[in-house]
Amino acid sequence: MEDPRTPPPLTGDERTVLGNWLEWHRATLAVKCAGLTAEQLRLRSAEPSGLSLLGLVRHMANVERAWFRRVLAGEDVPKLWDKDRDNDADFKEVDTASVEEAFDTWRDEVERARAISAARPLDAVGERNGGDCSHRWILVHMIEEYARHNGHADLLRERIDGVTGE
Repeated sequence: MEDPRTPPPLTGDERTVLGNWLEWHRATLAVKCAGLTAEQLRLRSAEPSGLSLLGLVRHMANVERAWFRRVLAGEDVPKLWDKDRDNDADFKEVDTASVEEAFDTWRDEVERARAISAARPLDAVGERNGGDCSHRWILVHMIEEYARHNGHADLLRERIDGVTGE
Protein backbone atom coordinates (compact mmCIF):
# COMPACT_ATOMS: atom_id res chain seq x y z
CA MET A 1 0.00 0.00 0.00
CA GLU A 2 1.37 3.41 -0.98
CA ASP A 3 1.62 5.87 1.89
CA PRO A 4 0.43 9.37 0.86
CA ARG A 5 1.20 10.99 4.22
CA THR A 6 3.73 13.77 4.66
CA PRO A 7 5.77 13.32 7.85
CA PRO A 8 5.46 16.23 10.30
CA PRO A 9 8.44 18.59 10.34
CA LEU A 10 11.04 18.17 13.07
CA THR A 11 11.26 21.94 13.54
CA GLY A 12 8.88 24.85 13.24
CA ASP A 13 6.69 27.20 15.19
CA GLU A 14 4.00 25.86 17.47
CA ARG A 15 1.12 26.24 15.01
CA THR A 16 3.07 24.49 12.25
CA VAL A 17 4.09 21.59 14.46
CA LEU A 18 0.64 21.08 16.00
CA GLY A 19 -1.13 21.47 12.66
CA ASN A 20 1.15 19.03 10.87
CA TRP A 21 0.86 16.41 13.60
CA LEU A 22 -2.93 16.67 13.44
CA GLU A 23 -2.82 16.30 9.65
CA TRP A 24 -0.53 13.28 10.00
CA HIS A 25 -3.02 11.57 12.28
CA ARG A 26 -5.99 12.44 10.09
CA ALA A 27 -4.16 10.93 7.12
CA THR A 28 -3.22 7.88 9.19
CA LEU A 29 -6.86 7.03 9.78
CA ALA A 30 -7.49 7.26 6.03
CA VAL A 31 -4.48 5.01 5.34
CA LYS A 32 -5.75 2.40 7.81
CA CYS A 33 -9.09 2.30 5.97
CA ALA A 34 -7.75 2.39 2.42
CA GLY A 35 -8.57 -0.43 0.04
CA LEU A 36 -11.07 -2.20 2.27
CA THR A 37 -14.60 -3.27 1.40
CA ALA A 38 -17.66 -2.02 3.26
CA GLU A 39 -17.88 -5.38 5.03
CA GLN A 40 -14.26 -5.15 6.14
CA LEU A 41 -14.75 -1.59 7.41
CA ARG A 42 -17.73 -2.81 9.47
CA LEU A 43 -15.86 -5.79 10.95
CA ARG A 44 -15.82 -5.63 14.76
CA SER A 45 -12.61 -6.16 16.70
CA ALA A 46 -13.47 -8.82 19.30
CA GLU A 47 -16.26 -9.35 21.81
CA PRO A 48 -17.31 -7.53 23.86
CA SER A 49 -15.95 -4.55 21.91
CA GLY A 50 -18.03 -3.16 19.06
CA LEU A 51 -15.07 -1.26 17.62
CA SER A 52 -14.75 -1.12 13.83
CA LEU A 53 -12.89 1.04 11.34
CA LEU A 54 -16.18 2.47 10.09
CA GLY A 55 -17.15 3.27 13.66
CA LEU A 56 -13.84 5.08 14.15
CA VAL A 57 -14.42 7.20 11.03
CA ARG A 58 -17.92 8.08 12.21
CA HIS A 59 -16.62 8.84 15.70
CA MET A 60 -13.85 11.10 14.43
CA ALA A 61 -16.30 13.01 12.22
CA ASN A 62 -18.30 13.80 15.34
CA VAL A 63 -15.16 14.64 17.34
CA GLU A 64 -14.00 17.10 14.65
CA ARG A 65 -17.46 18.69 14.66
CA ALA A 66 -17.70 18.88 18.43
CA TRP A 67 -14.32 20.44 19.14
CA PHE A 68 -13.93 22.81 16.23
CA ARG A 69 -17.48 23.77 15.32
CA ARG A 70 -19.33 23.51 18.61
CA VAL A 71 -16.59 24.44 21.10
CA LEU A 72 -14.14 26.68 19.23
CA ALA A 73 -16.51 28.36 16.75
CA GLY A 74 -19.57 28.30 19.02
CA GLU A 75 -21.81 26.86 16.28
CA ASP A 76 -25.11 25.36 17.32
CA VAL A 77 -24.85 22.19 15.24
CA PRO A 78 -26.32 18.85 16.30
CA LYS A 79 -24.26 15.82 17.15
CA LEU A 80 -23.85 13.34 14.32
CA TRP A 81 -25.20 9.79 14.06
CA ASP A 82 -28.04 10.35 16.53
CA LYS A 83 -25.57 10.54 19.44
CA ASP A 84 -28.10 12.51 21.48
CA ARG A 85 -30.17 9.31 21.61
CA ASP A 86 -27.20 6.97 22.18
CA ASN A 87 -23.75 8.41 22.85
CA ASP A 88 -22.14 5.33 21.26
CA ALA A 89 -24.33 5.28 18.13
CA ASP A 90 -21.33 6.18 15.96
CA PHE A 91 -19.67 2.92 16.99
CA LYS A 92 -22.69 0.67 17.49
CA GLU A 93 -24.77 1.40 14.42
CA VAL A 94 -22.41 0.52 11.57
CA ASP A 95 -24.05 -2.64 10.21
CA THR A 96 -26.28 -0.69 7.83
CA ALA A 97 -24.48 2.65 7.90
CA SER A 98 -23.38 4.10 4.59
CA VAL A 99 -19.61 3.92 4.17
CA GLU A 100 -19.74 6.70 1.58
CA GLU A 101 -21.76 8.96 3.89
CA ALA A 102 -19.41 8.32 6.81
CA PHE A 103 -16.28 9.16 4.83
CA ASP A 104 -17.90 12.17 3.12
CA THR A 105 -19.07 13.49 6.47
CA TRP A 106 -15.65 12.94 8.07
CA ARG A 107 -13.87 14.70 5.19
CA ASP A 108 -16.37 17.57 5.34
CA GLU A 109 -15.92 18.01 9.09
CA VAL A 110 -12.13 17.93 8.68
CA GLU A 111 -12.33 20.67 6.03
CA ARG A 112 -14.57 22.79 8.25
CA ALA A 113 -12.23 22.22 11.21
CA ARG A 114 -9.23 23.29 9.12
CA ALA A 115 -10.97 26.51 8.13
CA ILE A 116 -12.03 27.30 11.70
CA SER A 117 -8.55 26.55 13.01
CA ALA A 118 -6.80 28.62 10.33
CA ALA A 119 -8.94 31.66 11.15
CA ARG A 120 -8.09 31.70 14.86
CA PRO A 121 -4.94 32.29 16.91
CA LEU A 122 -3.76 29.50 19.20
CA ASP A 123 -4.88 31.56 22.19
CA ALA A 124 -8.46 31.82 20.92
CA VAL A 125 -10.92 30.49 23.46
CA GLY A 126 -14.13 28.56 23.01
CA GLU A 127 -16.64 27.44 25.60
CA ARG A 128 -17.08 23.88 26.83
CA ASN A 129 -19.35 22.87 29.69
CA GLY A 130 -19.45 26.44 30.99
CA GLY A 131 -15.69 26.95 30.98
CA ASP A 132 -13.01 28.24 28.68
CA CYS A 133 -11.14 25.92 26.31
CA SER A 134 -8.24 27.19 24.20
CA HIS A 135 -7.63 26.48 20.54
CA ARG A 136 -4.16 25.23 21.53
CA TRP A 137 -5.68 22.71 23.97
CA ILE A 138 -8.13 21.54 21.28
CA LEU A 139 -5.29 20.90 18.82
CA VAL A 140 -3.32 18.90 21.38
CA HIS A 141 -6.44 16.96 22.36
CA MET A 142 -7.25 16.19 18.72
CA ILE A 143 -3.74 14.82 18.19
CA GLU A 144 -4.21 12.64 21.27
CA GLU A 145 -7.67 11.53 20.16
CA TYR A 146 -6.48 10.50 16.70
CA ALA A 147 -3.30 8.87 18.05
CA ARG A 148 -5.30 6.70 20.46
CA HIS A 149 -7.86 5.68 17.87
CA ASN A 150 -5.21 5.15 15.19
CA GLY A 151 -3.71 2.55 17.51
CA HIS A 152 -7.10 0.85 17.53
CA ALA A 153 -7.27 1.21 13.74
CA ASP A 154 -3.85 -0.43 13.37
CA LEU A 155 -5.01 -3.47 15.34
CA LEU A 156 -8.29 -3.66 13.42
CA ARG A 157 -6.51 -3.45 10.07
CA GLU A 158 -4.01 -6.12 11.08
CA ARG A 159 -6.92 -8.39 12.07
CA ILE A 160 -8.66 -7.81 8.73
CA ASP A 161 -5.80 -8.42 6.30
CA GLY A 162 -2.49 -8.46 8.13
CA VAL A 163 -1.46 -4.94 7.06
CA THR A 164 0.57 -3.13 9.68
CA GLY A 165 2.58 0.07 9.81
CA GLU A 166 2.74 3.52 11.32
